[in-house]
Amino acid sequence: MKNYKFILEYDGSRYYGWQRQPDKNTIQGKLENVLSLMCGRETEVIGAGRTDAGVHSKGMAANAFLETDFSCEEIRDYMNRCLPDDIAVREVREASPRFHARYNAIGKTYSYTCYEGAVKSVFDRKYCTRLEEKPDLEQMRQAAEILKGEHDFRNFCVNPRMKKSTVRKVDRIDIERQDGYLRFIFHGTGFLQNMVRIMTGTMLEIGCGRMSLEQLKEALENPERRKAGPTAPAQGLCLMSVDYD
Repeated sequence: MKNYKFILEYDGSRYYGWQRQPDKNTIQGKLENVLSLMCGRETEVIGAGRTDAGVHSKGMAANAFLETDFSCEEIRDYMNRCLPDDIAVREVREASPRFHARYNAIGKTYSYTCYEGAVKSVFDRKYCTRLEEKPDLEQMRQAAEILKGEHDFRNFCVNPRMKKSTVRKVDRIDIERQDGYLRFIFHGTGFLQNMVRIMTGTMLEIGCGRMSLEQLKEALENPERRKAGPTAPAQGLCLMSVDYD
């Protein structure tokens, strides 16, 4: 069997996230069903991460060991014929037998999109979060500077019983405002469950004057989850790319 790396994009609107779940519609489940049918045997697909229900991706990386005579292009085309229209395989290529999509990842880029225009967006409604007010951009950028760097982000994780280290390094948070849209771009070595959505929700609270920069600093140091801001809705979040050496 050979190890194959996949680059995927998907609209997560109707899925219960990436991870396979019994009797649930998931991205991993759909991919494994198609590859198992292609290979005639049960196949496991390993993703670079586990996006939550309703979260999208333009550059999820994954890998699987396959026993097939198909070329990489034939595997890609077979999968795209069999997968639903809201999941696409952009690229398939042979990988080292030691390549692991999750363990070998060294960084990820996420975007979070909000709409703050006067008239609600009809066609983008599944891919952005509508804001009822216009937050202060400078305040949010100051908050981003506080969040950048290596911190213990335990207050920015939805799982209160997280047993592994909650220290992560975020080296980029850009905030852009254009044509009624507000976009947050995050890059880091890795992110905890809901971490990007909680960081976004926190910066929006600060931009709207409901939370101070001092409270944000406290949230990075105090173990109580309630000190961080709310979790922004899932539909605005998209995994853009995964980095490897």
